[in-house]
Amino acid sequence: MTARMDKRFAELKADGRPALVTYFMGGDPDYDTSLGIMKALPEAGSDIIELGMPFSDPMADGPAIQLAGQRALKGGQTLKKTLQLAADFRKTDDATPIVMMGYYNPIYIYGVEKFLDDALTAGIDGLIVVDLPPEMDDELCIPAIRKGINFIRLATPTTDEKRLPAVLKNTSGFVYYVSMNGITGSALPDPSLVSGAVQRIKQHTELPVCVGFGVKTAEHAKVIGGSADGVVVGTAIVNQVATSLTKDGKATADTVQAVATLVRGLSSGTRSARLVAAE
Repeated sequence: MTARMDKRFAELKADGRPALVTYFMGGDPDYDTSLGIMKALPEAGSDIIELGMPFSDPMADGPAIQLAGQRALKGGQTLKKTLQLAADFRKTDDATPIVMMGYYNPIYIYGVEKFLDDALTAGIDGLIVVDLPPEMDDELCIPAIRKGINFIRLATPTTDEKRLPAVLKNTSGFVYYVSMNGITGSALPDPSLVSGAVQRIKQHTELPVCVGFGVKTAEHAKVIGGSADGVVVGTAIVNQVATSLTKDGKATADTVQAVATLVRGLSSGTRSARLVAAE
């Protein structure tokens, strides 16, 4: 685990509360606005930031995140600019862990070694690359770990006992439990099923388990945070950006503030989660 990630989860454990992990799309709807969003996230209560890498063929993403990626690409966002976003963010925040999330193709085209070196320079702590299974660990996962960058793997309800050890083998930072099958942005899963799944994963790993997919409100965050080490919110944030834009997809004076308001609410949910569980 990288120093920032390690430190952050230790702090959260001491506080007795789950992490709020917030995802946004780099460059949506433009570079400056997305940097404003990124800077606003920790101030609003985000503990870990997932920085989306826009890609033209995002198979695992729901409509909201696909549209966010399209807006970013249309605005001229590239992988190099997404790394620059992190570097600009680091000028004023050296504590919040940043995890880049996306697909392998842009990284492959960029060049794996160059990408990892540039990611380290930009202050990236971890990677989530949704289309690289454990069988392809030599491509990016192992080189990333060697450089000191966490490689965070997804586990799903269909990841059975036989598959789980392979998924967890080279995972570091935290385990991202996708609490339902299907695309991002679906409905909230049954909390009791989530709790059981988290316990099952924890029998195989010491790593924190963060749960995502379907979390949209403070109440959702509170419920999921009762059994998980972290709550991941993505689609709700991306939707908040989308609804704040003009008809032609441009940022407004409300865009950054709209996201900050949502995240403050979600943060209040995670901050009260363990208090409830401990009663």
